Amino acid sequence: VQLVESGGGLVQAGGSLRLSCAASGSTFGINSMGWYRQAPGKQRELVALIISGGGSTKYADSVKGRFTISRDDAKNTMYLQMNSLKPEDTAVYYCNAGQYYIGSYYPEYWGQGTQVTVSS
Repeated sequence: VQLVESGGGLVQAGGSLRLSCAASGSTFGINSMGWYRQAPGKQRELVALIISGGGSTKYADSVKGRFTISRDDAKNTMYLQMNSLKPEDTAVYYCNAGQYYIGSYYPEYWGQGTQVTVSS
């Protein structure tokens, strides 16, 4: 599976951005896709997850109510709509695909990352 992100950039606090992740190649065995982010000096964290076969979604507490994950299967594309952005959302955002199994997500494939910078 190849994943290519787009849509990052610089935005003022309170603004919005939409990230896209285009997937190609075989998706055999993949049942979930998600977004991680990594800020300078911090560990990579799971921001949002969408599970196939129903479209169940999960979010980190820090983004609940502000971010929305979605997917368009006809376009093999996943999205992350980010609203009410805060400076602490500044990070490199990574698209990934993997398996969600018994309450845990196991990413297997990663995109190259896209920078999101939120100015105060």
